[in-house]
Amino acid sequence: MHLTFDRYPATVIFCMVWSIIAFFFVLFDINNPIRIILSIPMIIFIPGYLLINVLFSTKKTDKGIDTTERIALGLGVSLAIVPLFGIVLYYTSGGFELQPIILSLEAFILIMGSTAIMRWYHTPPSNRYTLTINISIPKHETKLDKILTTAIIICILTALCLAIYVILTPKQEERFSEFYILGSTHLAYDYPLNLTIGENATIILGIANHEYTTMNYSIEVWLSNQTTEYNNISNINETIYHHLWFMDKINVTLTPKPINLEDFSTSQWEYNYTFHINRKGNYKLVFLLYTTQTQNYVKNEDYKTMATEKVDSEQTTAYRNLYLWINVK
Repeated sequence: MHLTFDRYPATVIFCMVWSIIAFFFVLFDINNPIRIILSIPMIIFIPGYLLINVLFSTKKTDKGIDTTERIALGLGVSLAIVPLFGIVLYYTSGGFELQPIILSLEAFILIMGSTAIMRWYHTPPSNRYTLTINISIPKHETKLDKILTTAIIICILTALCLAIYVILTPKQEERFSEFYILGSTHLAYDYPLNLTIGENATIILGIANHEYTTMNYSIEVWLSNQTTEYNNISNINETIYHHLWFMDKINVTLTPKPINLEDFSTSQWEYNYTFHINRKGNYKLVFLLYTTQTQNYVKNEDYKTMATEKVDSEQTTAYRNLYLWINVK
């Protein structure tokens, strides 16, 4: 049985209705898989297909093209012209934003669709391109034809299942935590690197939670007295830890914060940390960030035996680590 749509341009009207439905789903930010399913053809196929129907409103003749050619050209033309909307809007007041792009794209689709319908009706009925669907089952199929048909159906179903899986499976965003030190002027310099014994100094510790879940952070502050010596046997520099004093511990619980690519100046959590050192020498002040609550240590106690796992930047068990070299006179 054959179904022929010769009273109206069925494919053009279908594409326009599809784009209108997709337009409202995108414009009103309806976040569900249907929005993605509707949006993909609107971007990679419909604009080009409607433009092809404006240019070629007749069926397969010297001046027309068939259905396969229309589909192929529709895909190619869409992939060529849709990026142009973004480029043009980038240099206008609308900017490269979702709303102006979707508005301009929908306007283009409606204009091309309306023009294609007018062209179709002004074409003699005998020359009009019409959609014909063959829903009959072939009666005389060879064994090879049946195998090929079955293989094609399996491939189509597999591709459809994969597409649905990709659409329904949420994309895993990168998870990370920001950990930083700022000087007293709230900038990444002017750190207190030279102090006198007992002099108070203040820095700013900051954390931003982009882990997509609530995090219980622990910040440990350690003061390391260490030197680096060259080992003539192994021919490498070795770090010798003389002392490792526990200075402080800060616990903080933070809810996840979305990544804002347009504004990096807004901080989530910052803490004015004031400290002093009661010993002369050159010290490494280490700040360790853990994503879980850690054990308690005794302040000013020497934990030299734990130096490697704590303050060695290559072997530390901390999630993030920062440090300042401070000279005390």
